[in-house]
Amino acid sequence: MALDAKGRSETGYRMHVFVCGHERPAGSARGCCMEKGSLDFMRELKMMAKDAGIDDIRVQKSGCLDFCENGPSCVIYPQGEWYKLSEQSLPSFLDYLKGGNAPIEHKMLLE
Repeated sequence: MALDAKGRSETGYRMHVFVCGHERPAGSARGCCMEKGSLDFMRELKMMAKDAGIDDIRVQKSGCLDFCENGPSCVIYPQGEWYKLSEQSLPSFLDYLKGGNAPIEHKMLLE
C-alpha cells in the first residue's frame, strides 16, 4: 500500500481543524476572516502542532465558513465545534490538539 507524506498507510486524522481563509473585496460590510489574520493564525497553529510532534491532526485553510463577521473562525472535526481564533487562543488550541480540554473560552457563540 502507498504511504502518504507523513508515512501513514491509512487515511484520516484524529482531529481536523478547518480555518476560514475566505477573502471578500475591501470595504465589504461583512468583512472577511483573511483580513482579520486567519491565515497567519492557521500557519502558526500548524507550526506549533508540528513542533509539538502532533502528527495525527491536520490544520488547513477552508473556504468560507460563513461567520466572517465573528471571525476569524475555525471548525474542528469530528467534534463539529466552532471557535474564534486569536493570538491569545493558540496555546489553548494546541493543548486541545494534544488531547487536553476543549478551549471553551474561545467557543463561537452565535447571536
